[in-house]
Amino acid sequence: MTQPIKQHLIDPEICIRCYSCEMACPIGAIDHDDNNVVVDASKCDFCMSCIPVCPTGSIDEWRVVNEPYSMDDQFGFEELPAQEELAEGDTGDAEALDDAVAALLAEAHDGAGGKSKAPASAAKPAINLYNLGNPIVATVQGNYQLTHQAGDSDVHHIILNFEGKPFPVLEGQSLGIIPPGADADGKPHLPRLYSVSSPRDGERANYNNVSLTIKRDKNGLCSNYVCDLKQGDKVNVTGPFGATFLMPDDPAARLLMICTGTGSAPMRAFTLRRQRTLGGKSGGMTMFFGARTPQSLPYFGPLNKVPDSLLRKHLVFSRVPGAPKEYVQDRLIVEQDAVAELLLDPQTHIYICGLRGMEEGVEKAFTNIAESIGQPWQSLRDTMREEGRYHVETY
Repeated sequence: MTQPIKQHLIDPEICIRCYSCEMACPIGAIDHDDNNVVVDASKCDFCMSCIPVCPTGSIDEWRVVNEPYSMDDQFGFEELPAQEELAEGDTGDAEALDDAVAALLAEAHDGAGGKSKAPASAAKPAINLYNLGNPIVATVQGNYQLTHQAGDSDVHHIILNFEGKPFPVLEGQSLGIIPPGADADGKPHLPRLYSVSSPRDGERANYNNVSLTIKRDKNGLCSNYVCDLKQGDKVNVTGPFGATFLMPDDPAARLLMICTGTGSAPMRAFTLRRQRTLGGKSGGMTMFFGARTPQSLPYFGPLNKVPDSLLRKHLVFSRVPGAPKEYVQDRLIVEQDAVAELLLDPQTHIYICGLRGMEEGVEKAFTNIAESIGQPWQSLRDTMREEGRYHVETY
């Protein structure tokens, strides 16, 4: 009888095809085709280099198997297979493997890592309708510069139209844009992932279009390509991607949104969705939005016009001349009484999106606030995650 092995898999329903795991793997054990990103069981040595770079937790999947799933098997997955039944004598080996991998995961996850679930009331998302081998062609309807920043780091609002072809996308999902040309090895460029910043009924209500919030990186292949697009240009798009960073469809749900820079994209989609469907009848939304200055904060003007009855706004700046530096975690502490009340409310859903460096500070702030009301933050956070109420996407 063969001994069971622990096989590392990737959940195709949650994976957003950002390929960060593939780029992080030091031994080339991760590969992709037009549909899926997969792990080669014959190469994987459980080094866990891929774990902390995954923004969704789709990488945290394991099965104990007598015979590993082949690469071809995995390329054909639309969802992960259930854990197979093992022979009675194999269960002890499986438990030992579980313990070993759990220890490795605990070491690889730096603090807040872990896989979230979608809110129970969220709409069911469409996933990976268009892939590398079969992208959808979108037409640029508009390209609007939102900020004027030094150092080629301006932020653009891009509107894409699918001209009658279906591209059903929910708030919190992403799409991929394939930049033209090839890499140094002659291979076509992989798509870059961007969060959709419009609600499900379109940037313009009931039109088949979406918007993106993209910051130019002067060395960025795709960001420069997209930020330089003109009205009427054609773009190859993949997706939609993402099945957990979704908003609840429960009107009574309260949203606590924490973001920096272009991490505001899904928060804008959430806000517009509730403006259009619920107005002041929602359970309420609170946003902590960090930027260097008001001039570098996307959507600064429109945000200030959203009524406080719908969205309580904390706009936080770290580089205003003559003012002390303030980050979102600092404002969380200032507003700790209101934040503590949200943490204790079972109707609260937390969304964190932005640069990876913000995550540690936000975690520390939540830890301090939770402890001030006698709650261990890690336990509270894990409960919220299990209930589909805690979501992090950092990059």
